[in-house]
Amino acid sequence: MSADPSEHRPSDRPGRLRVDATCIIDADEIQWRFTTSGGPGGQHANKASTRVEATFPIGDSPSLTERQRSLLADRYGPVLTVVVDETRSQTRNRAIAMERIRQRLASGLHRDPPRRATKPSRAAKARRVDDKRRRASTKRNRARPATDD
Repeated sequence: MSADPSEHRPSDRPGRLRVDATCIIDADEIQWRFTTSGGPGGQHANKASTRVEATFPIGDSPSLTERQRSLLADRYGPVLTVVVDETRSQTRNRAIAMERIRQRLASGLHRDPPRRATKPSRAAKARRVDDKRRRASTKRNRARPATDD
């Protein structure tokens, strides 16, 4: 993975994050917090602030339409938070956090088209009834033979 965050940020221009065809947010709307990641890693883990916490305020975002805001707020609440401490590089963790925000926003905005109700065909109904008949026959043949006393 490259250390350059712009390679991981699909955007129209620097400082903008393209979520989908209808949604582009300003990178300035994302609040960042950096802390030490902890865990193994010796002095580096104790000194370097590589853990990234990115927060995107859904309710206050001017980049989102009212409909987009309500869809995302229903799914994630008023604030979307992503925490990344996978690598020892703050730059890479920041790029991963941007990508995760983009993915979550895109999945939150995605809506499947409504299902159109259909009826089963006559052939499908006939196959279902034939299968039921065959299955019943198989089970009937498994029964113990009747004893004639």
